[in-house]
Amino acid sequence: MAEISATAGKGGMIVSPAEERQVIFASSLGTVFEWYDFYLYATLAPFFASLFFPPGNETAALLSAFATYAAGFLVRPFGAIVFGHIGDLVGRKYTFLVTILVMGFSTFAVGLLPTFATIGWAAPALLVVLRLLQGLALGGEYGGAATYVAEHAPQNGRGYATSWIQTTATLGFFLSLAVIGACRVSIDAKVFAEWGWRLPFLVSLALLAFSVYIRMKLNESPVFQRMKAEGRGSDHPIRDSFFRYPNNKFVFLALIGATAGQGVVWYTGQFYALFFLTITLKVDYLTAYQLIAISLLLGTPFFVVFGKLSDKIGRLKIILAGCLLAALTYFPLFSALTHYVNPDLEAFQSRTEITVTAPSDQCNFHIFVGPWSKFTDCDRAKDYLTKLGLSFRTVDAPAGMPAVVKIGDKTIPFDNWVANKVAGQIDAVLASTGYPKSADPAKINWGMTLLILFIMLIYVTMVYGPIAAFLVEMFPVNIRYTSMSLPYHIGNGWFGGMLPLLATAMVAATGNIYNGLWYPIVVAVMTLLVGALFLKDTRDRDIHT
Repeated sequence: MAEISATAGKGGMIVSPAEERQVIFASSLGTVFEWYDFYLYATLAPFFASLFFPPGNETAALLSAFATYAAGFLVRPFGAIVFGHIGDLVGRKYTFLVTILVMGFSTFAVGLLPTFATIGWAAPALLVVLRLLQGLALGGEYGGAATYVAEHAPQNGRGYATSWIQTTATLGFFLSLAVIGACRVSIDAKVFAEWGWRLPFLVSLALLAFSVYIRMKLNESPVFQRMKAEGRGSDHPIRDSFFRYPNNKFVFLALIGATAGQGVVWYTGQFYALFFLTITLKVDYLTAYQLIAISLLLGTPFFVVFGKLSDKIGRLKIILAGCLLAALTYFPLFSALTHYVNPDLEAFQSRTEITVTAPSDQCNFHIFVGPWSKFTDCDRAKDYLTKLGLSFRTVDAPAGMPAVVKIGDKTIPFDNWVANKVAGQIDAVLASTGYPKSADPAKINWGMTLLILFIMLIYVTMVYGPIAAFLVEMFPVNIRYTSMSLPYHIGNGWFGGMLPLLATAMVAATGNIYNGLWYPIVVAVMTLLVGALFLKDTRDRDIHT
């Protein structure tokens, strides 16, 4: 067991510099692999959506896949409560050893799961169960890693030390893109769509073994050891965190005034940008992966830059500045993305008006799609146009009037929708009016596209780089793991994790490819206002008490 070298004094070390570096490396590396496991699902959802959900409506299948993706995020707060409670009672180290085992085995199992064609509705049901296990594990992982690293760091260097943990989500995402890209290059596209997508999930078993080996070599947090030795631990971390004032007030403010905005900015700059490129702008997957991967490589060092900067000027102002910039610029940035990535689509939309005319009571807003969902002709028409990356107007028709899609001056009735027939008619009309079915690689402006993606990633690093230190410093040591984990995972798991699902549903319902951005903008503005009015910076707080 490493000896504690110091316990007090502003800026004083509590472990040796060598042990601090070992803690940062081991904690960060294990967390990278855990994020890799978690993000595989999101990245590969467009591939296996049709395999695990009923055929016949591709957008509905994608929404179902995103709903299952969101389920993993929705359950994260429960993992935060369960594992946070254990972490405050038993210790930081052994708790996040358990979380990485649960994550690794559930991810590996996704690669072995039978499809809908083989076992029917049991396939999506099992997929949901595995996704829930992933979410529970991640709910316990982050708080443990962030708390563990912060409790090893000097007081004047916590932002810098914990910022390495903040790089792990992006590096895990990058690793998932790299492995998927390698599989796609080496495997035929048809084969990859059929079964090759399973390989990245199966690889996770090797990553799990390495992660467990690394973490087994760590010691328990010296701050936690001292707390236990002095008899200052909490017997009821959940009660003391969420049912005692003022700590419950700080948990709520941490959520609304920090992590909710951070969560939506993070997922917009990484995941929604990727989905927008591939689903809306029709960029081929390999090109989109390359664009996102390069932007991640360029932007990732700024997690550490802003983490270190937060040690000098404070955490909160950097987080809120990121929310403000994102809210002000998302619409022009995504509009510019369309202009520089798929100018043919932009030109087509500017010269071609598309309308969906149907009685308003026949057009529904679908979020969670399943056996209970009933899709009308209007819903199917909107879903199909959304899948094509097209904006359209919805026109209310009198009850009983036939429903139609109008593209330019051509009208296509879709009353009593027959999928292949109507879809074929829409495709034929679009082809005759110059609709680009995919982005022309030769017309992608790589320089401007990477600049836009890099700007959005800078926002991500601003809100995410300092957040771990900020949350650790908000709460006392005896309930820190529990208290910081819940607002983090509600902010990221619920507010952030719901973003692809809600944004896709908003686009389909409104007919505007940019309207999904209203969700992260509104949440970011809420966080900006609450954080500025009710929260104070934490960089000078002593985390030993």
